[in-house]
Amino acid sequence: MYIKSIENLIKAFKFLPGIGEKTSERLSYAFLEMNEDQAKTFLTFLNDANTKIKKCLKCNNYSEDEICCLCKDINREQEIICVVDSPKSIFSIEKLGIYKGKYFVLSNLISPLNGINPEDINISQLLDLIKTENCKEIIMAVAPNIEGETTSLYIKTILENLNIKVSKLASGIPIGVDMDYIDSITLE
Repeated sequence: MYIKSIENLIKAFKFLPGIGEKTSERLSYAFLEMNEDQAKTFLTFLNDANTKIKKCLKCNNYSEDEICCLCKDINREQEIICVVDSPKSIFSIEKLGIYKGKYFVLSNLISPLNGINPEDINISQLLDLIKTENCKEIIMAVAPNIEGETTSLYIKTILENLNIKVSKLASGIPIGVDMDYIDSITLE
């Protein structure tokens, strides 16, 4: 039905999470309708992202250097580390412009049903960072689901003997939501 190159382009866009057949087709045709300069720029940016971006050796955030700009920033609060489950979370928090501490990205959230156990979440790297940064507080900013709660509890238990305050982001009732739709965990 399609030219092989277009079929491959559609398949490629479907590699992205949340992109189904229809959206992949739209993106593919949008790409094909770009002028030559736009297409070259687009491909250059994709190639740069693929070849230049790596994980920060300290916090696992995305970086073009071995150590990311947030870890290098001496003006950030050194004694507070915000633990997140993806570099995208760092981007979201940074856009708010209110948090000025350090970050750490977990490699996974504990999920025994999916075969992800405590040894799979790079806790030793977090403990090393806590020691080298002389950390006094950890803020857990992971997904508010069973895996996130399990991971937060595990990390809190590990840190109990280190005299480090562990807190988590507030969660609650969004504005405009009817109380009939709120679950019991949110109400606690």
